[in-house]
Amino acid sequence: MADLKYQPVAHDHESFLKNARKRKGFRKAYKELEEEYALIREMLAARSMLGLTQEAVAALMGTTKSAVSRLETAGKHAPSLTTLKKYAKAVGCRLEIKLVPNAYPTRKRTAVETVVEGDALQ
Repeated sequence: MADLKYQPVAHDHESFLKNARKRKGFRKAYKELEEEYALIREMLAARSMLGLTQEAVAALMGTTKSAVSRLETAGKHAPSLTTLKKYAKAVGCRLEIKLVPNAYPTRKRTAVETVVEGDALQ
């Protein structure tokens, strides 16, 4: 059997997105998965920073490579907080989750609201 050597395939994500945005329905589908993609980018960056393979992370988590692969892929799989904490620990991180309020449109206060709140000009 021939001696096979690992050769990573170059991937230009910006170029991929530029071409993909031309496809009908892509923008909507991508927008719907935006949070998942952001999390996956962070996961991959953390693993890469330590130089770990999926196999190594799986061993540290006590799971399989295929389970780690599913974690690092956007789609139907929704990992539990426990699993995300294990992944974070395996890649030398801690998991931080926060709720961020949506931007609310500002409105002008009425004169009555201004007076009631004590902000009336003297």
